[in-house]
Amino acid sequence: MNLPNSITLTRICSIPLLMWVLASSHFNSVHGEKELLASALFIAASITDGIDGYLARKRGQITTMGMLLDPLADKLLIAAAFVTLVQFNPRLVPAWIAVVIIGREFLVSGLRGIAASEGFTIEASDLGKMKMFVQIVSVVAVILDHRWPVWTWGRFVLPVHWIAFGAIWLMVALSLISAGDYFVGFWKKIDRHVVKRQRRAFILRRRKKQNAAVI
Repeated sequence: MNLPNSITLTRICSIPLLMWVLASSHFNSVHGEKELLASALFIAASITDGIDGYLARKRGQITTMGMLLDPLADKLLIAAAFVTLVQFNPRLVPAWIAVVIIGREFLVSGLRGIAASEGFTIEASDLGKMKMFVQIVSVVAVILDHRWPVWTWGRFVLPVHWIAFGAIWLMVALSLISAGDYFVGFWKKIDRHVVKRQRRAFILRRRKKQNAAVI
């Protein structure tokens, strides 16, 4: 087990811990212990997503297990976070929003799986990368909103509720748009792939006919 895969496994192990913290009554919500701990856990888990990939490329440790575990860990983290937030803060995350966001993740995974079986890849778009950043902001803001709709620190006032509200709706928009972007990219590549395969089959049939005629 190399270091990048160990970091990925750590991210997977943090998922049940995050869900337990959000659902548990063992933490004092009056002082925001639950919200702060859950936010820190989610941010740390999200950061490891970039660290494991960077280390795998730098150290030349890209493995089949890593290629399987890394996207699986991402999908599980997002699914767990939004499923738990439906119960933790339903004012900002109703069930249908969680379905849209989680559905998008598994749609993209399905398209990538089909693309891999056909011998090509679908690169992550800029929209997908932006969605990851908005994703972190939205989850953390929704968690903090449970205790601090407005965060006041001296003269500094942070409207946490409105940041969470805006980030969640931006997340929904980016999820739908990036899903469409992935689907269009997949459709174009699969069309070209099918055309090339048909051409190769046609050329092979012609060669066989020519060889048979010569014989």
